[in-house]
Amino acid sequence: MSARDVAPATPHAAGAAELQAEIRRLTEANRESRSYENEREILRLRYLEGLRILEERDGSTPEHPSPAVDALPAGAPLPDLRLADVTPQVLRAGILRDGCLLVRGLVDSGRAESFGAEIDRAFAERERHDTDGSGDPAYYEPFRPDAGFEVPARPWIKEGGGVLAADSPRLCFEMIEMFGAAGVPDLVRDYLGEPVAISVHKTTLRKAEPQVVGAWHQDGAFMGDVRSLNLWLSLSRCGDVAPGLDMVPRRLDHFVETGTEGTVLPNQISQAKAEEAAGDLEIVRPVFEPGDAVFFDDLFLHQTGSDASMPKPRFAIESWFFGASAFPPDYAPIAV
Repeated sequence: MSARDVAPATPHAAGAAELQAEIRRLTEANRESRSYENEREILRLRYLEGLRILEERDGSTPEHPSPAVDALPAGAPLPDLRLADVTPQVLRAGILRDGCLLVRGLVDSGRAESFGAEIDRAFAERERHDTDGSGDPAYYEPFRPDAGFEVPARPWIKEGGGVLAADSPRLCFEMIEMFGAAGVPDLVRDYLGEPVAISVHKTTLRKAEPQVVGAWHQDGAFMGDVRSLNLWLSLSRCGDVAPGLDMVPRRLDHFVETGTEGTVLPNQISQAKAEEAAGDLEIVRPVFEPGDAVFFDDLFLHQTGSDASMPKPRFAIESWFFGASAFPPDYAPIAV
Protein backbone atom coordinates (compact mmCIF):
# COMPACT_ATOMS: atom_id res chain seq x y z
CA MET A 1 0.00 0.00 0.00
CA SER A 2 1.42 3.39 -0.98
CA ALA A 3 1.24 6.46 1.20
CA ARG A 4 -1.35 7.85 -1.20
CA ASP A 5 -3.75 4.99 -0.39
CA VAL A 6 -4.00 6.28 3.15
CA ALA A 7 -6.49 9.09 3.81
CA PRO A 8 -4.47 12.33 4.13
CA ALA A 9 -4.27 14.03 7.47
CA THR A 10 -6.65 16.93 7.99
CA PRO A 11 -5.34 20.49 7.60
CA HIS A 12 -5.73 20.97 11.35
CA ALA A 13 -2.58 18.89 11.81
CA ALA A 14 -0.49 21.93 10.92
CA GLY A 15 -1.08 25.65 11.03
CA ALA A 16 -1.30 27.68 7.83
CA ALA A 17 2.17 29.17 8.21
CA GLU A 18 3.80 25.79 8.83
CA LEU A 19 1.97 24.18 5.91
CA GLN A 20 2.93 26.94 3.49
CA ALA A 21 6.52 26.96 4.71
CA GLU A 22 6.82 23.22 4.13
CA ILE A 23 5.43 23.56 0.60
CA ARG A 24 8.01 26.25 -0.12
CA ARG A 25 10.85 24.22 1.41
CA LEU A 26 10.06 21.08 -0.56
CA THR A 27 9.50 23.08 -3.75
CA GLU A 28 12.92 24.68 -3.48
CA ALA A 29 14.50 21.30 -2.79
CA ASN A 30 12.74 19.79 -5.78
CA ARG A 31 13.92 22.56 -8.08
CA GLU A 32 17.47 21.65 -7.10
CA SER A 33 16.97 17.90 -7.49
CA ARG A 34 13.77 16.34 -8.83
CA SER A 35 12.35 13.66 -6.56
CA TYR A 36 9.19 11.56 -6.84
CA GLU A 37 8.92 11.52 -3.05
CA ASN A 38 9.11 15.33 -2.88
CA GLU A 39 6.63 15.82 -5.70
CA ARG A 40 4.13 13.41 -4.20
CA GLU A 41 4.42 15.11 -0.80
CA ILE A 42 4.11 18.60 -2.33
CA LEU A 43 0.91 17.50 -4.05
CA ARG A 44 -0.46 16.13 -0.78
CA LEU A 45 0.38 19.34 1.05
CA ARG A 46 -1.17 21.48 -1.68
CA TYR A 47 -4.32 19.43 -1.28
CA LEU A 48 -4.30 20.09 2.48
CA GLU A 49 -3.69 23.78 1.83
CA GLY A 50 -6.67 23.76 -0.54
CA LEU A 51 -8.84 22.27 2.20
CA ARG A 52 -7.61 24.95 4.59
CA ILE A 53 -8.51 27.72 2.14
CA LEU A 54 -12.04 26.37 1.90
CA GLU A 55 -12.36 26.00 5.67
CA GLU A 56 -11.50 29.67 6.17
CA ARG A 57 -14.25 31.07 3.94
CA ASP A 58 -16.15 33.88 5.63
CA GLY A 59 -19.36 33.71 3.57
CA SER A 60 -18.72 36.87 1.55
CA THR A 61 -18.90 37.08 -2.25
CA PRO A 62 -16.11 39.25 -3.70
CA GLU A 63 -16.43 41.55 -6.71
CA HIS A 64 -14.70 41.20 -10.05
CA PRO A 65 -12.40 44.07 -11.04
CA SER A 66 -13.76 46.93 -13.14
CA PRO A 67 -13.27 46.09 -16.84
CA ALA A 68 -10.61 48.09 -18.68
CA VAL A 69 -12.52 48.17 -21.95
CA ASP A 70 -10.36 50.90 -23.50
CA ALA A 71 -7.27 48.71 -23.10
CA LEU A 72 -8.65 46.04 -25.43
CA PRO A 73 -7.53 46.20 -29.07
CA ALA A 74 -10.35 46.66 -31.55
CA GLY A 75 -10.77 44.87 -34.85
CA ALA A 76 -10.25 41.13 -34.93
CA PRO A 77 -12.86 38.95 -33.19
CA LEU A 78 -10.21 37.75 -30.75
CA PRO A 79 -7.32 40.22 -30.55
CA ASP A 80 -3.90 38.94 -29.56
CA LEU A 81 -2.48 40.16 -26.28
CA ARG A 82 0.92 39.49 -24.77
CA LEU A 83 1.36 38.53 -21.14
CA ALA A 84 2.76 41.96 -20.26
CA ASP A 85 -0.52 43.56 -21.41
CA VAL A 86 -2.77 41.41 -19.24
CA THR A 87 -4.14 42.77 -15.98
CA PRO A 88 -7.20 41.60 -14.02
CA GLN A 89 -9.06 44.61 -15.46
CA VAL A 90 -8.10 43.73 -19.05
CA LEU A 91 -8.99 40.10 -18.44
CA ARG A 92 -12.43 41.11 -17.17
CA ALA A 93 -12.97 43.36 -20.18
CA GLY A 94 -12.06 40.56 -22.59
CA ILE A 95 -14.44 38.11 -20.98
CA LEU A 96 -17.30 40.62 -20.90
CA ARG A 97 -16.76 41.64 -24.55
CA ASP A 98 -15.47 38.52 -26.32
CA GLY A 99 -16.24 35.75 -23.84
CA CYS A 100 -12.53 35.05 -23.39
CA LEU A 101 -9.05 36.55 -23.57
CA LEU A 102 -6.39 35.14 -25.91
CA VAL A 103 -2.84 35.54 -24.59
CA ARG A 104 0.19 34.83 -26.76
CA GLY A 105 3.35 33.49 -25.17
CA LEU A 106 2.00 32.93 -21.68
CA VAL A 107 4.60 30.16 -21.32
CA ASP A 108 7.94 29.83 -23.11
CA SER A 109 7.37 27.78 -26.26
CA GLY A 110 10.23 25.35 -25.58
CA ARG A 111 9.00 24.67 -22.06
CA ALA A 112 5.46 24.15 -23.37
CA GLU A 113 6.59 21.65 -26.02
CA SER A 114 8.69 19.73 -23.50
CA PHE A 115 5.69 19.47 -21.21
CA GLY A 116 3.60 18.11 -24.09
CA ALA A 117 6.15 15.33 -24.62
CA GLU A 118 5.92 14.51 -20.92
CA ILE A 119 2.14 14.07 -21.26
CA ASP A 120 2.86 11.32 -23.78
CA ARG A 121 5.10 9.72 -21.14
CA ALA A 122 2.33 9.96 -18.54
CA PHE A 123 -0.08 8.23 -20.93
CA ALA A 124 2.44 5.41 -21.46
CA GLU A 125 3.05 4.97 -17.72
CA ARG A 126 -0.69 4.90 -17.07
CA GLU A 127 -1.02 2.09 -19.61
CA ARG A 128 1.67 0.11 -17.79
CA HIS A 129 0.04 0.83 -14.43
CA ASP A 130 -3.36 -0.32 -15.68
CA THR A 131 -1.93 -3.41 -17.38
CA ASP A 132 0.34 -4.89 -14.73
CA GLY A 133 1.03 -2.21 -12.11
CA SER A 134 4.57 -1.62 -13.39
CA GLY A 135 4.26 2.05 -14.36
CA ASP A 136 6.54 4.76 -12.99
CA PRO A 137 4.53 6.39 -10.14
CA ALA A 138 6.28 9.71 -10.70
CA TYR A 139 4.34 9.97 -13.96
CA TYR A 140 1.15 8.14 -13.03
CA GLU A 141 -0.25 7.33 -9.61
CA PRO A 142 -3.99 7.78 -9.00
CA PHE A 143 -4.53 10.50 -6.40
CA ARG A 144 -6.84 9.49 -3.54
CA PRO A 145 -8.49 12.44 -1.79
CA ASP A 146 -10.47 12.07 1.41
CA ALA A 147 -13.81 10.31 1.52
CA GLY A 148 -16.54 12.59 0.25
CA PHE A 149 -14.75 13.58 -2.94
CA GLU A 150 -15.86 11.38 -5.79
CA VAL A 151 -13.06 11.44 -8.39
CA PRO A 152 -14.28 11.24 -12.01
CA ALA A 153 -14.27 7.82 -13.62
CA ARG A 154 -10.72 7.45 -14.85
CA PRO A 155 -11.65 5.20 -17.80
CA TRP A 156 -13.86 8.06 -19.05
CA ILE A 157 -11.00 10.56 -18.64
CA LYS A 158 -8.70 8.18 -20.52
CA GLU A 159 -11.21 7.65 -23.35
CA GLY A 160 -11.51 11.42 -23.73
CA GLY A 161 -7.76 11.79 -24.32
CA GLY A 162 -6.81 13.06 -20.89
CA VAL A 163 -5.07 12.29 -17.64
CA LEU A 164 -5.86 14.09 -14.41
CA ALA A 165 -2.94 16.35 -13.48
CA ALA A 166 -3.17 15.17 -9.86
CA ASP A 167 -2.57 11.61 -11.08
CA SER A 168 0.93 12.61 -12.20
CA PRO A 169 2.99 14.01 -9.29
CA ARG A 170 5.83 15.02 -11.61
CA LEU A 171 3.68 16.82 -14.17
CA CYS A 172 1.47 18.44 -11.54
CA PHE A 173 4.58 19.93 -9.96
CA GLU A 174 5.89 21.17 -13.32
CA MET A 175 2.47 22.55 -14.28
CA ILE A 176 2.20 24.62 -11.10
CA GLU A 177 5.76 25.82 -11.61
CA MET A 178 4.84 27.00 -15.13
CA PHE A 179 1.75 28.76 -13.83
CA GLY A 180 3.77 30.46 -11.12
CA ALA A 181 6.47 31.66 -13.54
CA ALA A 182 3.76 33.27 -15.69
CA GLY A 183 2.10 34.94 -12.69
CA VAL A 184 -1.14 33.04 -13.26
CA PRO A 185 -2.11 32.39 -9.60
CA ASP A 186 -1.82 36.10 -8.73
CA LEU A 187 -3.71 37.13 -11.88
CA VAL A 188 -6.58 34.73 -11.17
CA ARG A 189 -6.68 35.65 -7.49
CA ASP A 190 -6.94 39.33 -8.33
CA TYR A 191 -9.54 38.63 -11.03
CA LEU A 192 -11.79 36.65 -8.70
CA GLY A 193 -10.98 38.87 -5.73
CA GLU A 194 -10.39 36.02 -3.29
CA PRO A 195 -8.24 32.96 -2.56
CA VAL A 196 -8.39 30.40 -5.35
CA ALA A 197 -7.59 26.75 -5.92
CA ILE A 198 -7.64 24.32 -8.82
CA SER A 199 -9.20 20.89 -8.39
CA VAL A 200 -8.41 17.24 -8.88
CA HIS A 201 -11.58 16.95 -10.94
CA LYS A 202 -11.16 19.76 -13.47
CA THR A 203 -7.43 20.00 -14.12
CA THR A 204 -6.59 17.76 -17.06
CA LEU A 205 -3.57 17.10 -19.25
CA ARG A 206 -4.89 16.48 -22.74
CA LYS A 207 -3.86 14.84 -25.99
CA ALA A 208 -6.44 15.35 -28.74
CA GLU A 209 -6.13 13.19 -31.83
CA PRO A 210 -7.37 14.57 -35.18
CA GLN A 211 -10.17 12.00 -35.23
CA VAL A 212 -11.73 13.35 -32.02
CA VAL A 213 -15.21 14.79 -32.53
CA GLY A 214 -15.93 18.13 -30.88
CA ALA A 215 -18.99 18.76 -28.71
CA TRP A 216 -20.22 22.32 -28.10
CA HIS A 217 -20.62 23.02 -24.38
CA GLN A 218 -20.49 25.53 -21.54
CA ASP A 219 -18.73 24.06 -18.52
CA GLY A 220 -20.98 25.88 -16.07
CA ALA A 221 -23.89 23.71 -17.19
CA PHE A 222 -22.46 20.82 -15.17
CA MET A 223 -20.31 22.54 -12.50
CA GLY A 224 -23.10 24.20 -10.54
CA ASP A 225 -23.02 27.69 -9.05
CA VAL A 226 -19.32 28.59 -9.15
CA ARG A 227 -16.95 31.56 -9.48
CA SER A 228 -14.41 30.31 -11.96
CA LEU A 229 -11.76 31.02 -14.54
CA ASN A 230 -10.32 28.46 -16.91
CA LEU A 231 -6.79 28.55 -18.27
CA TRP A 232 -6.52 26.55 -21.50
CA LEU A 233 -2.83 26.34 -22.38
CA SER A 234 -1.63 25.00 -25.73
CA LEU A 235 1.50 22.85 -25.62
CA SER A 236 1.78 22.33 -29.38
CA ARG A 237 0.82 24.17 -32.54
CA CYS A 238 -2.88 23.61 -33.10
CA GLY A 239 -5.89 24.96 -34.92
CA ASP A 240 -4.51 24.03 -38.33
CA VAL A 241 -2.15 21.03 -38.16
CA ALA A 242 -3.74 19.66 -34.97
CA PRO A 243 -7.12 20.01 -33.25
CA GLY A 244 -7.63 23.43 -31.68
CA LEU A 245 -10.67 25.13 -30.20
CA ASP A 246 -13.81 26.34 -31.94
CA MET A 247 -15.14 29.35 -30.05
CA VAL A 248 -18.15 31.64 -30.04
CA PRO A 249 -16.35 35.00 -29.58
CA ARG A 250 -18.95 36.84 -27.56
CA ARG A 251 -20.14 37.08 -23.98
CA LEU A 252 -23.17 34.96 -23.18
CA ASP A 253 -25.11 35.68 -20.00
CA HIS A 254 -27.13 32.47 -20.07
CA PHE A 255 -26.82 28.77 -20.71
CA VAL A 256 -27.69 27.76 -24.25
CA GLU A 257 -30.28 25.00 -24.64
CA THR A 258 -28.73 21.52 -24.64
CA GLY A 259 -29.83 18.13 -25.91
CA THR A 260 -31.58 19.38 -29.04
CA GLU A 261 -31.53 17.69 -32.45
CA GLY A 262 -28.02 16.84 -33.58
CA THR A 263 -26.58 16.15 -30.12
CA VAL A 264 -25.63 12.85 -28.48
CA LEU A 265 -24.66 13.99 -24.96
CA PRO A 266 -27.07 15.48 -22.38
CA ASN A 267 -24.97 18.65 -21.86
CA GLN A 268 -24.05 19.03 -25.52
CA ILE A 269 -25.15 22.04 -27.58
CA SER A 270 -25.94 21.52 -31.24
CA GLN A 271 -24.08 23.20 -34.08
CA ALA A 272 -27.25 25.09 -34.98
CA LYS A 273 -27.63 26.43 -31.44
CA ALA A 274 -23.95 27.44 -31.37
CA GLU A 275 -24.36 29.39 -34.61
CA GLU A 276 -27.51 30.99 -33.24
CA ALA A 277 -25.61 32.04 -30.10
CA ALA A 278 -22.84 33.54 -32.26
CA GLY A 279 -25.40 35.76 -34.00
CA ASP A 280 -23.75 38.04 -36.53
CA LEU A 281 -20.25 36.93 -35.49
CA GLU A 282 -18.27 34.13 -37.11
CA ILE A 283 -17.30 31.13 -35.01
CA VAL A 284 -13.50 31.25 -34.77
CA ARG A 285 -10.76 28.62 -34.64
CA PRO A 286 -7.53 30.45 -33.71
CA VAL A 287 -4.13 29.01 -34.50
CA PHE A 288 -2.19 28.52 -31.25
CA GLU A 289 1.56 28.17 -30.93
CA PRO A 290 3.09 26.25 -27.99
CA GLY A 291 2.72 28.43 -24.91
CA ASP A 292 -0.29 30.42 -26.16
CA ALA A 293 -3.33 30.41 -23.90
CA VAL A 294 -6.94 31.46 -23.59
CA PHE A 295 -8.79 32.40 -20.39
CA PHE A 296 -12.56 32.02 -20.11
CA ASP A 297 -15.24 31.34 -17.52
CA ASP A 298 -18.05 28.83 -17.12
CA LEU A 299 -20.41 30.56 -19.59
CA PHE A 300 -18.05 30.44 -22.58
CA LEU A 301 -19.31 28.36 -25.51
CA HIS A 302 -16.63 26.23 -27.19
CA GLN A 303 -15.69 22.81 -28.50
CA THR A 304 -12.63 20.91 -29.68
CA GLY A 305 -12.02 22.05 -33.24
CA SER A 306 -10.84 19.01 -35.16
CA ASP A 307 -10.55 17.61 -38.65
CA ALA A 308 -9.59 14.01 -39.42
CA SER A 309 -7.21 15.26 -42.13
CA MET A 310 -5.01 17.06 -39.58
CA PRO A 311 -1.61 15.33 -39.39
CA LYS A 312 -0.83 15.75 -35.67
CA PRO A 313 -2.35 15.45 -32.21
CA ARG A 314 -2.71 18.47 -29.96
CA PHE A 315 -1.33 18.67 -26.42
CA ALA A 316 -2.84 21.09 -23.91
CA ILE A 317 -3.60 21.75 -20.25
CA GLU A 318 -7.15 22.55 -19.18
CA SER A 319 -7.11 23.97 -15.66
CA TRP A 320 -10.14 25.46 -13.94
CA PHE A 321 -9.50 27.86 -11.05
CA PHE A 322 -12.32 28.38 -8.55
CA GLY A 323 -12.85 31.14 -6.02
CA ALA A 324 -13.06 29.80 -2.49
CA SER A 325 -16.48 31.40 -1.92
CA ALA A 326 -18.14 29.18 -4.54
CA PHE A 327 -15.88 26.16 -4.88
CA PRO A 328 -17.74 23.09 -6.22
CA PRO A 329 -18.58 21.06 -3.11
CA ASP A 330 -17.72 17.67 -4.64
CA TYR A 331 -14.35 18.75 -6.07
CA ALA A 332 -11.09 18.12 -4.22
CA PRO A 333 -9.08 21.38 -4.02
CA ILE A 334 -5.39 21.88 -4.78
CA ALA A 335 -3.76 25.16 -3.75
CA VAL A 336 -1.51 26.87 -6.31
